[in-house]
This record gives sequence, structure tokens and C-alpha cells, in this order.
Amino acid sequence: MPLLTVLRHAKSSWNDSSLADHDRPLNERGRVDAPHMAQRLLGTAPPPDLVRCSTARRAQETLALLEAWVGNAPVSSEPELYGASAAELRDRLRDSEATAGHVLLIGHNPGIGEFAAALASSPEHAADRLGKFPTCAVAMLDVEVPWEALDWRTGRLSRVLTPKDAAGTDGGR
Repeated sequence: MPLLTVLRHAKSSWNDSSLADHDRPLNERGRVDAPHMAQRLLGTAPPPDLVRCSTARRAQETLALLEAWVGNAPVSSEPELYGASAAELRDRLRDSEATAGHVLLIGHNPGIGEFAAALASSPEHAADRLGKFPTCAVAMLDVEVPWEALDWRTGRLSRVLTPKDAAGTDGGR
């Protein structure tokens, strides 16, 4: 059964108003939260076989700070993931390599949070657990179909992690 880890980029900076949204870097909190999340994931999930990441600077910086967990997984940096809707994310993931048992998707709200909730087989439960899907939040879903058949309600939400989770908790699993 494929595993999908959905991650919203870490907290970004708004300090330089001259930057285009796509070019905004992480702020200090984002630079702390992302490696902390990598450490949490090391004890929670196997590393991904494939990473699909938005080309936005804050998403790329988040990915770099997850290196302890991601390791040497191949990375596909995709401009189409920036600002993608839930449906666009679903459609893009349908073309994931059939051999990828675990895909990490790094993107942006509102699409990334809506995508994780819509993919879950129990949407009411998912909405309660995902909330507003804060920055650097992770949703892990066991996908019940091959990637090419990915559709709404074909994933079982197994874990939600946020940077604000108390130490030693797993987001309600």
C-alpha cells in the first residue's frame, strides 16, 4: 500500500515586501520548525522514495532542512505545485512513479490542506485532525489504490503532526 506524506512548507518571512510571493524565504521559526519536524519524522515514518516539491523558495528551503529524514530520495521540483488546488495536486500525484512506495509532497495552503482532507476516507475525522493545516504540518495517508488511480477518499489518514504538538505525542494517532 503506497504511503503519502503531505507537508505544508515551514513558516515564511514577510520582512521584504519587494520580494515576489514565490521568492519569500523561511523566517527564523520556519528554520527551527523544519529540522525539528525531520527529527520527529525519523522516529515516525520511513524516508520517502520520491519527493515532489513546489519551486517556491520557502518550500525548497523547507525540503533542505528535512534532509536528515529525506536522505537521498530523488526530488522533483515542480512549478505547478505552487498555488495548486486540491484537484490539481491529486492529478499531479496520479503520475507518480509506480515503484514509489512513499511519496512526500511539499506545497502550500489552501490547496495542500484541502487535498489531504479530501483524500482521507473519513473526511469528518480528517477535518477535525487537520484543522487549518498550519505551516510545517504533516499529514500521513495510507493510499488504498495505485498512484494512477488516486482519487478522493482513497487514503486512510494515519497520522497528523504539527510543530506545536507536545513532545512525545503523535498528533492523535
